[in-house]
Amino acid sequence: MDTLSEQACFGGTQGFYRHDSRACAGPMTFAVYTPPQAAQAKVPVLFYLAGLTCTPETFPTKAGAQRVAAELGLMLVAPDTSPRDTGIEGATDDWEFGEGAGFYVDATQAPWADRFQMETYVVEELPALIAQRFPADMARVGIMGHSMGGHGALTLALRHPGRYRSVSALAPICAPTRVPWGERRIFNLYFGSDRAEWKRHDACELIGAGARLPGPVLVDQGGADPYLTEQLRPDLLEQACHAAGLPLELRMHPGYDHSYWFVQSFIEDHLRHHGHALAG
Repeated sequence: MDTLSEQACFGGTQGFYRHDSRACAGPMTFAVYTPPQAAQAKVPVLFYLAGLTCTPETFPTKAGAQRVAAELGLMLVAPDTSPRDTGIEGATDDWEFGEGAGFYVDATQAPWADRFQMETYVVEELPALIAQRFPADMARVGIMGHSMGGHGALTLALRHPGRYRSVSALAPICAPTRVPWGERRIFNLYFGSDRAEWKRHDACELIGAGARLPGPVLVDQGGADPYLTEQLRPDLLEQACHAAGLPLELRMHPGYDHSYWFVQSFIEDHLRHHGHALAG
């Protein structure tokens, strides 16, 4: 692991790092905020999954999360959204697909399957590295995300029961098998025509099939989000949770869009949601 930079921040350290990933067959970068409490003991870990076009720098620089994380003693880990410099034809041609748009799935179709193994990376490889190199209590781990990352947080928590003790999302893609991002683009290219595989990466489908989330789930959504009705569909997540009897706190916020102005407005609530679940 290489240290790219480290800066003092609210008594802790905001760092950016790079390592050679086996899952993604190349270098991957990630960010870690280590709170001041980590100087005395291992601290709980919250993984943050960012959205389309984002990098490991997006969340640490735009969300304003470090102050509250320092108060709560939460380590914040933000991976990249995909492998980079893959050399795959078409991987950088479209912001909705390829590099910057890994969707936190393990692709099964060529040429993507060789490098785009983001589920394995986020769930297995990166946590193992964090446990080895940082003062992290891996028995207390939560996951959250924004947009594509909200999709990732929900589906990974559903697909890996017991791995995460808390989950939340900001403007998540809730039902990708039923919106254009999934139907026309991501799932068709990463998974091919196997719709059964598509459903295994759709939060609403997973809940309908009996998968369960750890504890109450917090979801915030902006009412002025331009992707709300066509791509995000939190109404379908609400229906799925209601039918399954799962506790969901879905909060709609009039006037807020999809940007990090929205994220930073409600990030403190999400950190406290996870801090409560991961305490003790």
